[in-house]
Amino acid sequence: MDVSGGSGQPRSDNAEPTEHRAGPTVPPPDGGPDPTHPRAPTPADRTEPAQEETGEEPTPQATETPENPETAETAETPETTKAPETAKAPETAKAPETAKTPETARVPETPEPADARQDPPTGAPGTGDGPAPAQSGMAKGRPPQRPKEPGGGLLMGRPFGVPVYVAPSWFVVAALITWVFGGQLDRVLPELGAARYLVSLFFAIAFYASVLIHELAHTVAAIRFKLPVRRIQLQFFGGVSEIEKEAETPGREFVLAFVGPLLSLVLAGLFYLAMQPVEPGTVPGVLLAGLMVSNLIVAAFNLLPGLPLDGGRMLRAVVWKITGRPMSGTVAAAWVGRALAVSVLIGLPLLNHWGAFGGGTDDSSGMDAVTDALLAAILAAIIWTGAGNSLRMARLREHLPELRARTLTRRAVPVETDTPLSEALRRANAAGARALVVVDADGNPLSLVREAAIVGVPEHRRPWVAVSGLAQDLTDGMRVSAELAGEDLLDVLRATPATEYLVVEETGEIYGVLSAADVERAFVRAMARPS
Repeated sequence: MDVSGGSGQPRSDNAEPTEHRAGPTVPPPDGGPDPTHPRAPTPADRTEPAQEETGEEPTPQATETPENPETAETAETPETTKAPETAKAPETAKAPETAKTPETARVPETPEPADARQDPPTGAPGTGDGPAPAQSGMAKGRPPQRPKEPGGGLLMGRPFGVPVYVAPSWFVVAALITWVFGGQLDRVLPELGAARYLVSLFFAIAFYASVLIHELAHTVAAIRFKLPVRRIQLQFFGGVSEIEKEAETPGREFVLAFVGPLLSLVLAGLFYLAMQPVEPGTVPGVLLAGLMVSNLIVAAFNLLPGLPLDGGRMLRAVVWKITGRPMSGTVAAAWVGRALAVSVLIGLPLLNHWGAFGGGTDDSSGMDAVTDALLAAILAAIIWTGAGNSLRMARLREHLPELRARTLTRRAVPVETDTPLSEALRRANAAGARALVVVDADGNPLSLVREAAIVGVPEHRRPWVAVSGLAQDLTDGMRVSAELAGEDLLDVLRATPATEYLVVEETGEIYGVLSAADVERAFVRAMARPS
């Protein structure tokens, strides 16, 4: 069985999502530039108000008063103290094209602050590679790299470059198989004595080696189709190949699902051939027979037509091919999977009680009935949960294209490193911007002022705090192309977790600032809409 899916989804514990678009809905004060124009204000477009000798901060005119205005007069300073001089910001920032929102005339500290957490919606940890060259744009030819292993248990190796993990639950099922198979050996080979448990343990390891080969078949097919595989994990009820992207065609989806059961059937055939020269009543004969039967069971079970089993993915591919819509195939296969879960819950204990698996009704005890019911319930829960997860992942992929960096980007104002926070906020309010980019004297971006840091500075201290002290240095991973959307955008964000990202054009020109909180809210809103 393999599980296709992205590496993680945005948390859905936010308040009602709101999409933040850039640009004001009212003209800026003092005859400033049109905020819907695709460029941010420049020194030629605005006039810096002169400071008075008393040190009072100038109060710009505004058509809308923000909730926490930064334009109010500050208290007089002593005669020997002057307010910090403000430097003009060079022309570097480019405002987003979508410029309509009811909140746009507010300064960055007025919206509800984003959480100070360092995880974007997709949640994988990681760091950048150091400061990027100014105006360099996106690093080309280097896909985002995972800085940490996905984890999930004990790392056993990396066949084909894919990490294989053994989950802690495997040791539980290995002990269970050893105990059950040991009891069977006691009836077939009573002369083994306590050594039968060593033989049973070898059988458990060999069986899961067969499961690993089953999963490697999915992995090799995925690599052949250029689909990234995050890991293989051996668990309580088998194995999982975590393929991070969907197959592009229903034919590839069918092949990707079918190769696993096919290889299990091949293994069963090989064990059958190996049995022929071996005497049936010996330890090798019993082991080979057990491995043949177990691989037949694995193949037959995975061919059942319900998600998340391989047969469910094959059914999905068939419905996808007929309807032309992958979502229709997922819905059909997921509901068949849920029906299959109910059937397993009810039917498996009954079949075992009636002797369908080799035991007679006279041999069964009350404890056996309880064990059968418990295993059936666990198996049914796994199938039901897997079917539900498949539906959620399908909805996720259907809505991912709605997440576009260009439409989610906040309008940004460039400020130099020694600019006081109060002056930077005044400029942002005048331009209808909601983000600040710290630049050098040549207009090259250096860092991003964190929204959470702005909120933490008391209003009376803002004229004396430079923006450089509240900024996070830019790394390669924090530069996001304005053309990114969907899974490509989320891949970049999870490669370098941060609260804000600099959005740039292909030329390296600044487009604005993307907030991870805005992406998360847009994602939650998209997922709330019906498919």
